Amino acid sequence: MPTKYRSAAEALDGLLEDGLTIAVGGFGLTGNPNDLIEAVRDSGVRDLTIVSNNMGVDGAGLGILLDNRQVRRVVASYVGENKLFAQQYLDGTVEVEFTPQGTLAERMRAGGAGIPAFYTKSGVGTPIAEGKPHAEFDGVTYVQERGIVADLSLVHAYVADPAGNLIYRYASRNFNPLVATCGKVTIAEAEQVSDEYLDPERITTPGIYVQRLIQATAREKQIEKRTVRVREEASA
Repeated sequence: MPTKYRSAAEALDGLLEDGLTIAVGGFGLTGNPNDLIEAVRDSGVRDLTIVSNNMGVDGAGLGILLDNRQVRRVVASYVGENKLFAQQYLDGTVEVEFTPQGTLAERMRAGGAGIPAFYTKSGVGTPIAEGKPHAEFDGVTYVQERGIVADLSLVHAYVADPAGNLIYRYASRNFNPLVATCGKVTIAEAEQVSDEYLDPERITTPGIYVQRLIQATAREKQIEKRTVRVREEASA
């Protein structure tokens, strides 16, 4: 059973220190554990390694940790929406390990499953594979990738129950479930914390992966890029 805390700062108390590796859920700005990210920012810890699909945008999501110069290294698959991130990378103040999106997902899943490494075809023959072990299987060359085990995992869920079982909503389900499994300690913030236990058929992340739980602050959901078109008039 996870311990429920009144705030993100309380949930993170005693866990944060300089140099941690933190895995963070989210897909773009969808499903970011914003309360927990803000509490990490407010703590002032430095030299962090962040493992996440992306680093948000300037001034939002994980971008606020870049604003505060708290990040030393990033393991991600996509960083194109954050100008500050690009500048810090070019300046040499932030180290970046690019990982194909599917490989990143599998690295986190493997870490959570106790699998230290695996082989994949993705990245073979590119700079991503440089310096990594290679092996041939059935006449095809593969590159070895290491599983990821983070010191701390931060996730955002739609609903949690008293046992820490989690349900996600829409694109929030893309990376949050994987992040939840790969942390030595996992903290979940949930939009709804139910007093009743969830239907087992609906659960995505079993509560055994979750050690700490908070109720997420209600806030307007952010959109990276709003694309709209003129509504066509219905034909007569």
